[in-house]
Amino acid sequence: MATMPSIDNLENILLKKRVLDKEQLQELISNSAGLPLEKALARNPDIDKARLTLAVAEYFHTRPITLPESFTLPENLVELAPLQLWKKHKAAPLIKVGGLLTVALSDPFELLAQEDIEQTVKMKIMPLVAFENEVLAALNRIDTQSGGNLNIEMASIMQAPDADIEISNIESEQDESLDQTLETAEEAPVIRMVNMMLVEALRTNASDIHFEAMEKSSRLRYRIDGALIERPSPPRHLHNAIVSRIKIMSDLDIAERRVPQDGRFKIKALKKEVDIRVSVLPTVHGEKVVMRTLDKSNLAPSLGALGLDDFAYKAMHYAIEQPHGIILVTGPTGSGKTTTLYSCLQDLNTLDVNIVTVEDPVEYQLAGVNQVHVNTQIGLTFASVLRSTLRQDPDIVLVGEIRDEETADIAVKAALTGHLVLSTLHTNDAPGVIPRLIDMRVPPFLLASSLILAQAQRLYRKLCPFCKREIGEIDPEILLANKIDPAIFEGRQVFEPAGCPKCNKIGFKGRGAIMEVLPVTDGIRAAIVRGTTSNEIRKLAVENGMVTLKQCGILKVAEGATSMQAALEVTGGEG
Repeated sequence: MATMPSIDNLENILLKKRVLDKEQLQELISNSAGLPLEKALARNPDIDKARLTLAVAEYFHTRPITLPESFTLPENLVELAPLQLWKKHKAAPLIKVGGLLTVALSDPFELLAQEDIEQTVKMKIMPLVAFENEVLAALNRIDTQSGGNLNIEMASIMQAPDADIEISNIESEQDESLDQTLETAEEAPVIRMVNMMLVEALRTNASDIHFEAMEKSSRLRYRIDGALIERPSPPRHLHNAIVSRIKIMSDLDIAERRVPQDGRFKIKALKKEVDIRVSVLPTVHGEKVVMRTLDKSNLAPSLGALGLDDFAYKAMHYAIEQPHGIILVTGPTGSGKTTTLYSCLQDLNTLDVNIVTVEDPVEYQLAGVNQVHVNTQIGLTFASVLRSTLRQDPDIVLVGEIRDEETADIAVKAALTGHLVLSTLHTNDAPGVIPRLIDMRVPPFLLASSLILAQAQRLYRKLCPFCKREIGEIDPEILLANKIDPAIFEGRQVFEPAGCPKCNKIGFKGRGAIMEVLPVTDGIRAAIVRGTTSNEIRKLAVENGMVTLKQCGILKVAEGATSMQAALEVTGGEG
């Protein structure tokens, strides 16, 4: 708590400290339009701020704290709130003891500022009086230490030696005729900035890095647990040099800025070896780069590690043990379909089987698996590669995606001729696979004979275990609007996100999969041949034990794994 004010009133102290003389004080009070004296003082630009700080310190029975130029604010405390908030309130965190945070304030009368800080850091604060210029200088040093706009974590990486990260596929010598952009791209600060961007992505488990050119600035964002989180960016004048550095690493043409380019490279950092897939897109203000991190250590080692419910696990396990047939995984882009299929391959990848994958692009390189990269520019399409693949004596074939009628026809026929085929399809739910393939001109009788299992999935955001907070009950209107039975939550604890430094104040940390698994039984095969609608097939599947996407999401809420809002975000429109 703050020190109690002096019994000597503020006016006497102002006169004694010669902040104002009597005439100036009376004029200030008469012109304050009813404002408290401390507010009128803060808003008067003609008052000597240093003398005012000394007067305020005496009023609160304390000495003003001094922040010398050599003083550095504690990184872990600055990160409790955005740097912009500290600057806005001219406040600097100094020390934390238990649940009490000591903060240097240039205006301790600003109670709303103190409340704002307390709500953000989730702690009580004890204000100390400090000179405004010293508080702002200490905060500005944070910016300076971090390369202009870069955050504190990034700044520490910037100081790291280049040996902290190893990059492959980079030419050791550069052509001396390259322009100034290339020269800048080879300078140590730019190299360290790119290294820093990559290392922070690995530290935060970001799936993608977005580096974009705005009109007067660059923007750096990380996709963490499915949400784009903005981070302080490198200076705009280095944008082209950073893009060129990434192009060099990806073996792309640095002189070409008019057409999109795609590449990839590998890095070794933080005891990981990670593939980085790069996409460069020209925009009106410059080139945008998206780098996808493909960390094999994030792959589930087996189907059992995906955390499926009992019905889904048994159905999936039974399906992949079949000698032939087709297994289809559906869902929107970024819902983890590839991860699920690769988990199945991990179980199937033994010495006595020949596995061939046809992908666009090959995301993860798996030992013992023959992986083919589709290249439509030279006529290497899914259909043409799949035809050739079937002449390679495969036991198991993974097709990255069934996009057209030709690929669908070959995949179904391969499943009928003794091959186990795994693939993905874009539909909203598992029963939607059947009308989608029929729409691709797959005859219903062939589909009924070949399809083993259809699965739909979504990725939900897991609540941060360190800060999630219990809520009394879910709004009955939400339950009614989404046709959710309140009985599911009887005797259960339901949580919502709060936000803490562990989860970057998002309230969520990590993601998990929810799956709707539809095994094709004899009854469903008969329904397919009859031309039954997907709604009727859904009813049949639910009667056989299928858990729908929405039901699976609601169960995760009841288990305390996620919030109701996060579950409805990914399953709200599903049955």
